[in-house]
Amino acid sequence: MNTIYNGTIMIVDDTPGNLALLSDTLSEAGYRVLVATDGLTALEQVNYLKPDIILMDVVMPGINGFETCRRLKENVETQDIPVLFMTGLSELDDLLRGFNEGALDYIIKPIRPPEVLARIDVHLSLARNKKRAENALSLNTFSALTINTAGCISWLSPTAKTLITEMMSLAKPIAINDFLPEPILSWSKARISLENEMHKDTNEEFQTSTGLCVKLASCQDSNEFLLLIKKDSQNWDLPSLKDALGLTLREVEILMWISRGKTNKEIGQILQSSHRTVNKHLEHIFEKLGVGTRAAAVAIVQQRASSNH
Repeated sequence: MNTIYNGTIMIVDDTPGNLALLSDTLSEAGYRVLVATDGLTALEQVNYLKPDIILMDVVMPGINGFETCRRLKENVETQDIPVLFMTGLSELDDLLRGFNEGALDYIIKPIRPPEVLARIDVHLSLARNKKRAENALSLNTFSALTINTAGCISWLSPTAKTLITEMMSLAKPIAINDFLPEPILSWSKARISLENEMHKDTNEEFQTSTGLCVKLASCQDSNEFLLLIKKDSQNWDLPSLKDALGLTLREVEILMWISRGKTNKEIGQILQSSHRTVNKHLEHIFEKLGVGTRAAAVAIVQQRASSNH
Protein backbone atom coordinates (compact mmCIF):
# COMPACT_ATOMS: atom_id res chain seq x y z
CA MET A 1 0.00 0.00 0.00
CA ASN A 2 1.33 3.45 -0.94
CA THR A 3 2.00 5.76 2.00
CA ILE A 4 0.30 9.16 1.79
CA TYR A 5 2.51 11.93 3.17
CA ASN A 6 1.56 15.41 4.35
CA GLY A 7 4.56 16.72 2.44
CA THR A 8 8.27 16.23 1.87
CA ILE A 9 10.73 17.99 4.18
CA MET A 10 14.51 18.10 3.68
CA ILE A 11 16.72 18.53 6.76
CA VAL A 12 20.21 19.89 6.11
CA ASP A 13 22.32 19.62 9.29
CA ASP A 14 25.68 18.07 10.21
CA THR A 15 24.72 17.39 13.85
CA PRO A 16 23.50 13.77 14.38
CA GLY A 17 21.39 14.69 17.42
CA ASN A 18 19.49 17.40 15.53
CA LEU A 19 18.95 15.11 12.55
CA ALA A 20 17.55 12.34 14.77
CA LEU A 21 15.22 14.67 16.69
CA LEU A 22 13.86 16.41 13.59
CA SER A 23 13.57 13.23 11.55
CA ASP A 24 11.57 11.48 14.28
CA THR A 25 9.36 14.54 14.86
CA LEU A 26 8.54 15.01 11.18
CA SER A 27 8.06 11.31 10.44
CA GLU A 28 5.62 10.97 13.32
CA ALA A 29 3.72 13.99 11.97
CA GLY A 30 3.25 12.25 8.62
CA TYR A 31 5.99 13.91 6.54
CA ARG A 32 8.42 12.20 4.19
CA VAL A 33 11.92 13.14 5.41
CA LEU A 34 15.03 13.70 3.28
CA VAL A 35 18.39 14.16 5.01
CA ALA A 36 21.62 15.88 3.94
CA THR A 37 24.62 16.50 6.19
CA ASP A 38 26.13 19.36 4.13
CA GLY A 39 25.13 21.97 1.60
CA LEU A 40 26.63 20.35 -1.49
CA THR A 41 24.79 17.08 -0.80
CA ALA A 42 21.54 19.01 -0.38
CA LEU A 43 22.02 20.81 -3.70
CA GLU A 44 22.63 17.47 -5.42
CA GLN A 45 19.62 15.77 -3.83
CA VAL A 46 17.09 18.44 -4.81
CA ASN A 47 17.83 17.68 -8.46
CA TYR A 48 16.31 14.22 -7.99
CA LEU A 49 13.46 14.94 -5.56
CA LYS A 50 12.28 18.45 -4.73
CA PRO A 51 11.10 18.87 -1.12
CA ASP A 52 8.19 21.09 -0.16
CA ILE A 53 10.29 22.84 2.52
CA ILE A 54 13.96 22.81 3.53
CA LEU A 55 15.13 23.11 7.16
CA MET A 56 18.69 24.41 6.87
CA ASP A 57 21.42 24.62 9.48
CA VAL A 58 23.57 27.75 9.14
CA VAL A 59 26.97 26.48 10.35
CA MET A 60 28.06 23.41 8.37
CA PRO A 61 31.29 22.01 6.87
CA GLY A 62 32.00 23.01 3.28
CA ILE A 63 29.56 25.67 2.12
CA ASN A 64 27.43 27.10 4.92
CA GLY A 65 23.66 27.44 5.01
CA PHE A 66 23.67 30.98 3.62
CA GLU A 67 25.63 29.96 0.52
CA THR A 68 23.50 26.85 0.04
CA CYS A 69 20.34 28.95 0.18
CA ARG A 70 21.77 31.47 -2.27
CA ARG A 71 22.50 28.73 -4.81
CA LEU A 72 19.01 27.29 -4.40
CA LYS A 73 17.47 30.69 -5.10
CA GLU A 74 19.65 31.22 -8.18
CA ASN A 75 18.30 28.03 -9.78
CA VAL A 76 14.90 28.47 -11.47
CA GLU A 77 14.09 24.83 -10.69
CA THR A 78 14.55 25.26 -6.92
CA GLN A 79 14.07 28.98 -6.24
CA ASP A 80 10.47 28.55 -5.07
CA ILE A 81 11.28 25.99 -2.34
CA PRO A 82 10.77 27.67 1.08
CA VAL A 83 13.92 27.65 3.23
CA LEU A 84 13.78 27.89 7.04
CA PHE A 85 17.12 28.41 8.79
CA MET A 86 17.95 26.63 12.06
CA THR A 87 20.56 28.49 14.04
CA GLY A 88 21.84 29.30 17.47
CA LEU A 89 23.13 32.63 16.20
CA SER A 90 21.30 35.63 17.59
CA GLU A 91 23.28 38.50 16.03
CA LEU A 92 21.08 40.79 13.92
CA ASP A 93 23.51 40.82 10.98
CA ASP A 94 23.33 37.05 10.67
CA LEU A 95 19.54 37.06 10.74
CA LEU A 96 19.36 39.78 8.09
CA ARG A 97 21.85 37.98 5.88
CA GLY A 98 19.65 34.90 5.89
CA PHE A 99 16.65 36.87 4.70
CA ASN A 100 18.76 38.57 2.03
CA GLU A 101 19.74 35.14 0.69
CA GLY A 102 16.08 34.20 0.33
CA ALA A 103 15.15 32.46 3.60
CA LEU A 104 11.56 32.81 4.80
CA ASP A 105 11.98 32.21 8.52
CA TYR A 106 14.28 31.24 11.40
CA ILE A 107 14.06 28.51 13.99
CA ILE A 108 16.31 29.30 16.95
CA LYS A 109 18.18 26.40 18.57
CA PRO A 110 17.72 24.50 20.80
CA ILE A 111 15.03 22.97 18.61
CA ARG A 112 11.52 22.64 20.06
CA PRO A 113 9.46 20.12 18.03
CA PRO A 114 6.06 21.85 18.51
CA GLU A 115 7.50 25.13 17.17
CA VAL A 116 9.08 23.37 14.18
CA LEU A 117 5.80 21.67 13.27
CA ALA A 118 3.82 24.91 13.65
CA ARG A 119 6.17 26.88 11.39
CA ILE A 120 6.28 24.14 8.79
CA ASP A 121 2.48 23.99 8.74
CA VAL A 122 2.21 27.76 8.16
CA HIS A 123 4.82 27.95 5.41
CA LEU A 124 3.64 24.79 3.71
CA SER A 125 0.10 26.20 3.54
CA LEU A 126 1.38 29.50 2.12
CA ALA A 127 3.50 27.72 -0.50
CA ARG A 128 0.59 25.52 -1.58
CA ASN A 129 -1.79 28.47 -1.82
CA LYS A 130 0.73 30.31 -3.98
CA LYS A 131 1.06 27.26 -6.24
CA ARG A 132 -2.72 26.94 -6.54
CA ALA A 133 -2.97 30.60 -7.53
CA GLU A 134 -0.23 30.23 -10.14
CA ASN A 135 -1.88 27.10 -11.57
CA ALA A 136 -5.24 28.86 -11.74
CA LEU A 137 -3.70 31.81 -13.56
CA SER A 138 -1.92 29.52 -16.03
CA LEU A 139 -5.28 27.93 -16.97
CA ASN A 140 -7.05 31.28 -17.31
CA THR A 141 -7.33 33.21 -20.56
CA PHE A 142 -5.26 35.90 -18.81
CA SER A 143 -1.60 35.55 -17.85
CA ALA A 144 -0.26 37.57 -14.92
CA LEU A 145 2.74 39.34 -13.45
CA THR A 146 3.36 41.87 -10.70
CA ILE A 147 5.35 45.10 -10.97
CA ASN A 148 6.45 47.88 -8.63
CA THR A 149 5.65 51.55 -9.18
CA ALA A 150 8.66 51.91 -11.51
CA GLY A 151 7.45 49.10 -13.78
CA CYS A 152 10.03 46.55 -12.63
CA ILE A 153 8.76 42.94 -12.57
CA SER A 154 8.63 41.34 -9.10
CA TRP A 155 6.75 38.15 -10.05
CA LEU A 156 6.04 36.54 -13.40
CA SER A 157 3.88 33.54 -14.33
CA PRO A 158 5.36 31.16 -16.95
CA THR A 159 2.57 31.93 -19.42
CA ALA A 160 3.09 35.70 -19.04
CA LYS A 161 6.81 35.23 -19.66
CA THR A 162 6.16 33.35 -22.90
CA LEU A 163 3.39 35.67 -24.07
CA ILE A 164 5.30 38.93 -23.55
CA THR A 165 8.55 37.57 -24.98
CA GLU A 166 6.90 36.24 -28.14
CA MET A 167 4.30 38.95 -28.78
CA MET A 168 6.74 41.82 -28.13
CA SER A 169 9.51 40.10 -30.16
CA LEU A 170 12.06 40.46 -27.34
CA ALA A 171 15.67 39.43 -27.95
CA LYS A 172 15.71 37.32 -24.77
CA PRO A 173 12.98 35.98 -22.44
CA ILE A 174 11.65 38.58 -20.04
CA ALA A 175 12.44 37.81 -16.38
CA ILE A 176 11.92 38.95 -12.80
CA ASN A 177 13.75 42.25 -12.09
CA ASP A 178 13.44 43.30 -15.75
CA PHE A 179 11.45 46.39 -16.64
CA LEU A 180 8.34 46.00 -18.78
CA PRO A 181 8.93 46.54 -22.50
CA GLU A 182 7.63 49.67 -24.17
CA PRO A 183 4.89 50.78 -24.72
CA ILE A 184 3.47 48.67 -21.85
CA LEU A 185 5.94 50.30 -19.42
CA SER A 186 4.87 53.87 -20.15
CA TRP A 187 1.17 52.98 -20.04
CA SER A 188 1.52 51.08 -16.75
CA LYS A 189 3.41 53.89 -15.03
CA ALA A 190 0.80 56.41 -16.22
CA ARG A 191 -2.06 54.20 -14.94
CA ILE A 192 -0.32 53.69 -11.58
CA SER A 193 0.10 57.45 -11.18
CA LEU A 194 -3.55 58.10 -12.10
CA GLU A 195 -4.93 55.36 -9.85
CA ASN A 196 -2.83 56.58 -6.92
CA GLU A 197 -4.37 60.02 -7.39
CA MET A 198 -7.92 58.63 -7.66
CA HIS A 199 -7.38 56.02 -4.90
CA LYS A 200 -9.19 53.36 -6.95
CA ASP A 201 -8.71 51.03 -9.92
CA THR A 202 -9.74 52.55 -13.27
CA ASN A 203 -10.24 49.13 -14.91
CA GLU A 204 -9.01 50.48 -18.25
CA GLU A 205 -7.46 48.17 -20.84
CA PHE A 206 -4.45 48.87 -23.01
CA GLN A 207 -3.92 47.14 -26.36
CA THR A 208 -0.54 47.01 -28.06
CA SER A 209 -0.18 47.04 -31.83
CA THR A 210 1.49 43.62 -31.54
CA GLY A 211 -1.69 42.02 -30.18
CA LEU A 212 -1.52 42.14 -26.38
CA CYS A 213 -4.38 43.30 -24.16
CA VAL A 214 -3.23 44.57 -20.74
CA LYS A 215 -5.17 45.40 -17.55
CA LEU A 216 -3.74 46.76 -14.31
CA ALA A 217 -5.00 46.32 -10.74
CA SER A 218 -3.63 47.28 -7.34
CA CYS A 219 -2.41 44.63 -4.90
CA GLN A 220 -2.71 44.56 -1.12
CA ASP A 221 0.86 45.87 -1.03
CA SER A 222 0.47 49.52 -2.07
CA ASN A 223 3.85 49.44 -3.86
CA GLU A 224 2.96 46.45 -6.04
CA PHE A 225 0.53 46.13 -8.96
CA LEU A 226 -0.92 43.17 -10.83
CA LEU A 227 -0.88 43.11 -14.62
CA LEU A 228 -3.23 40.75 -16.45
CA ILE A 229 -2.34 40.16 -20.09
CA LYS A 230 -3.81 38.13 -22.92
CA LYS A 231 -3.73 37.92 -26.67
CA ASP A 232 -6.12 40.36 -28.31
CA SER A 233 -8.66 38.31 -30.24
CA GLN A 234 -9.22 41.31 -32.52
CA ASN A 235 -5.58 41.52 -33.55
CA TRP A 236 -5.07 42.08 -37.27
CA ASP A 237 -2.31 40.78 -39.50
CA LEU A 238 -1.09 44.30 -40.29
CA PRO A 239 1.57 43.48 -42.94
CA SER A 240 -0.85 41.28 -44.94
CA LEU A 241 -3.64 43.88 -44.80
CA LYS A 242 -1.23 46.63 -45.81
CA ASP A 243 -0.23 44.76 -48.97
CA ALA A 244 -3.79 43.64 -49.80
CA LEU A 245 -5.35 47.10 -49.51
CA GLY A 246 -2.50 49.28 -50.73
CA LEU A 247 -2.24 51.14 -47.42
CA THR A 248 0.81 52.01 -45.37
CA LEU A 249 1.51 50.10 -42.16
CA ARG A 250 0.65 53.18 -40.10
CA GLU A 251 -2.65 53.62 -41.95
CA VAL A 252 -3.72 50.02 -41.24
CA GLU A 253 -2.63 50.46 -37.61
CA ILE A 254 -4.82 53.56 -37.28
CA LEU A 255 -7.83 51.68 -38.67
CA MET A 256 -7.21 48.87 -36.19
CA TRP A 257 -7.37 51.34 -33.29
CA ILE A 258 -10.51 52.94 -34.73
CA SER A 259 -12.15 49.50 -34.84
CA ARG A 260 -11.46 49.25 -31.10
CA GLY A 261 -13.35 52.44 -30.38
CA LYS A 262 -10.41 54.81 -29.97
CA THR A 263 -10.77 58.50 -30.84
CA ASN A 264 -8.26 60.30 -33.06
CA LYS A 265 -6.79 61.97 -29.98
CA GLU A 266 -6.39 58.64 -28.19
CA ILE A 267 -4.82 57.07 -31.28
CA GLY A 268 -2.37 59.94 -31.45
CA GLN A 269 -1.36 59.32 -27.82
CA ILE A 270 -0.95 55.58 -28.44
CA LEU A 271 1.16 56.12 -31.55
CA GLN A 272 3.01 59.07 -30.02
CA SER A 273 1.72 61.40 -32.71
CA SER A 274 -0.64 64.39 -32.89
CA HIS A 275 -4.35 64.00 -33.62
CA ARG A 276 -3.80 66.27 -36.63
CA THR A 277 -1.39 63.71 -38.08
CA VAL A 278 -3.97 60.99 -37.47
CA ASN A 279 -6.58 63.10 -39.30
CA LYS A 280 -4.21 63.48 -42.26
CA HIS A 281 -3.67 59.72 -42.38
CA LEU A 282 -7.45 59.22 -42.37
CA GLU A 283 -7.85 61.50 -45.38
CA HIS A 284 -5.36 59.33 -47.29
CA ILE A 285 -7.15 56.16 -46.14
CA PHE A 286 -10.55 57.42 -47.33
CA GLU A 287 -9.06 58.34 -50.70
CA LYS A 288 -7.31 54.99 -51.18
CA LEU A 289 -10.32 52.90 -50.13
CA GLY A 290 -12.90 55.06 -51.88
CA VAL A 291 -14.99 55.67 -48.73
CA GLY A 292 -16.14 58.70 -46.83
CA THR A 293 -16.46 57.53 -43.22
CA ARG A 294 -14.41 55.81 -40.55
CA ALA A 295 -17.01 53.04 -40.21
CA ALA A 296 -16.93 52.25 -43.94
CA ALA A 297 -13.11 52.09 -43.93
CA VAL A 298 -13.05 49.78 -40.92
CA ALA A 299 -15.72 47.55 -42.49
CA ILE A 300 -13.56 47.02 -45.59
CA VAL A 301 -10.52 46.10 -43.53
CA GLN A 302 -12.47 43.78 -41.22
CA GLN A 303 -13.98 42.02 -44.22
CA ARG A 304 -10.50 41.50 -45.66
CA ALA A 305 -9.15 40.36 -42.25
CA SER A 306 -11.95 37.78 -41.90
CA SER A 307 -11.31 36.40 -45.38
CA ASN A 308 -7.63 35.89 -44.51
CA HIS A 309 -8.42 33.63 -41.51
